[in-house]
Amino acid sequence: MNPAQGINLDFPLKGADFETAGEASSKIKRVLQQIGVPSDIIRRIAISSYEAEMNVIIHAYRGSVRADIFPDRTELRVEDEGPGIADIDLAMQEGYSTAPDHIREMGFGAGMGLPNIARCSDEFDIQSVVGEGTKIHIVIRHK
Repeated sequence: MNPAQGINLDFPLKGADFETAGEASSKIKRVLQQIGVPSDIIRRIAISSYEAEMNVIIHAYRGSVRADIFPDRTELRVEDEGPGIADIDLAMQEGYSTAPDHIREMGFGAGMGLPNIARCSDEFDIQSVVGEGTKIHIVIRHK
């Protein structure tokens, strides 16, 4: 891995796989620590990647997280195959959730995922097609 050229990490995700939930985010965080990214930046990236990863596991059938780490920024691309989001503006409101009760009983699905990602990101783009899935692109600068 040559950080000057970028480090690319890809993680497949499976819907409802709570046993491995958070592993992709943890691995991304570990690489960022190893290459010396400042801890406050790592925290923002870790929150964004974890929230996005959990959204795939909670809502979709399958998906992936890709982290492209460059000297000046980290880009996260999260794509899923799932129900999609009918109203993105509504989904961006804190506390709005479509998570079923059994997910909430496990402590997930409080409706803070997308707002937390947007708050931690320098750039945030979300595209969704109902019945197909959702794509999120996140950029967090290292400085």
